[in-house]
Amino acid sequence: MTRIIQTGDAIQRREPKLTTVIPVRIKRHGGRKVMIPAPETPEAEAPEHHEPILNALSRAFHWQRLLDEGRMTSGVEIARQEGLNQSSVNELLRLTLLSPQIVRALLAGRQPKTLTLRWLKNHEMPADWDAQREVFGGFDG
Repeated sequence: MTRIIQTGDAIQRREPKLTTVIPVRIKRHGGRKVMIPAPETPEAEAPEHHEPILNALSRAFHWQRLLDEGRMTSGVEIARQEGLNQSSVNELLRLTLLSPQIVRALLAGRQPKTLTLRWLKNHEMPADWDAQREVFGGFDG
């Protein structure tokens, strides 16, 4: 049997303090700081989609479908209907020539960190898909 004696002295426990860790990243978005949930392990890191590239890809493939189906006759006609510059439409239409592997990587958010829509619009990609993979492999490496 245990006997308890009250002495009135404070009891000091030597147990470790509990710490709560909430994995977040602080990122600037539109001039504001935004907290983004961070993965707990590097392997589980969520892809970071580049919205301008995704928007450009969707527009380019939509316009290419319009051309393939004969609903539009040229990039000039698309530019007039969309209220865009003809060169912008043609630059985006070149995205439809990217290899399926690269398009899937862009859609999955696995693009090189240094890749931007401006870069894609200003650089003509080789027609050969193997050469395209070499170009994309050299961004961050």
